[in-house]
Amino acid sequence: MNRDTYLQRWSALHGGAAPTPIVRGWLTGVHAVAAPLAALRVPPAAVTLAGAVGSVVAGVLAVRAGPGGAGAVLAAAVLTVSGLLDNLDGAVAVISDRVGRRGALLDAACDRLGDAACAVVLWGCGAPAWLALLAGGLAQWQEYVRARGQGLGVTEVGVVTVAERPTRISIAAATAAATAIVPEVGWATIGTAVWAALGVVGFVQLWIALSRRLG
Repeated sequence: MNRDTYLQRWSALHGGAAPTPIVRGWLTGVHAVAAPLAALRVPPAAVTLAGAVGSVVAGVLAVRAGPGGAGAVLAAAVLTVSGLLDNLDGAVAVISDRVGRRGALLDAACDRLGDAACAVVLWGCGAPAWLALLAGGLAQWQEYVRARGQGLGVTEVGVVTVAERPTRISIAAATAAATAIVPEVGWATIGTAVWAALGVVGFVQLWIALSRRLG
């Protein structure tokens, strides 16, 4: 399956919504790595669990290391790899035509764990606890509302918000690395505030789309 076909399948699985430029770039890289894994018949569930473990490890590393230093860079690297794995499972499932309900359930559970881990990384790197909780809570809220809408029969949400998983992971990883590269700037607070702001915008986008479809 080539990249364009994969992007079309991804869009179909996400209610027909076109990916944003950030998401599209992320998915392009994911496809390049997922195609060989699918050819090797790697189980998508194994990739899902590996990504979840990686996100937890990143959170632990960030908390133990604190703001700046090699620990923050390592946490950023581990979080980036876990984020890649988080997207690889779905890509492997799509490319190998192994999309199933149990896999989707496991993926959703691990995604919520991953979002929480991203918030922990930001807190560990120096963000105020209340701000990290707000950013993480907005992510969980958005995904809860999305799931409820789908449970009410909305099969095509029709929107990819500005605060999807690739954006959250990118912000958390980049912020962690920035605290080590330019430690005199309060990157943790800035990055978490950006995540929270995008979370508000993303929730509004999702709410409007779901409201239209629910009538």
